[in-house]
Amino acid sequence: MTTHPGPTVGQRAPEFKLKGPGGQPVSLSDFRGRRHVVLAFFPLAFTPVCSHQLPELERSRARLESLGATLLGLSVDSWQTNEVFARQLGIGFPLLSDFKREVSRAYGVLDEERFYSGRAVFLVDRDGQLVYSDVSANPGDMAQIPSVAALIGSLEALPR
Repeated sequence: MTTHPGPTVGQRAPEFKLKGPGGQPVSLSDFRGRRHVVLAFFPLAFTPVCSHQLPELERSRARLESLGATLLGLSVDSWQTNEVFARQLGIGFPLLSDFKREVSRAYGVLDEERFYSGRAVFLVDRDGQLVYSDVSANPGDMAQIPSVAALIGSLEALPR
């Protein structure tokens, strides 16, 4: 997997504006000063590992929200595809379309050879700083799905 370097913990998280449910725009800055943001990158809708990862995050969503975080999923699929995928899986958090691959590239998770994103979780605090990062070396390996427990541990360490 060939990628470009992304931001490191302690740096400002790259801003974005992507289409979410209903084609409505969602920006990282929408949450600044109000909520921490969990960005869960997944390669492609309707694939086996993604179909396992996203429901796991959905099961943890109430805990993440109680810790002051908003959960967003991101893939290179169209917003329409993501909408159908979310409905099929019973996902209640927004899945955003990085159709132009700009956000995946900015976060250093775009597989340039396959032209879809890798599997990664980033935590951005209320001030827009990247405070946690877990990038899978092999996005097709079920055992390398980013740890929800580690993510929750990082969130618990942040001020509410």
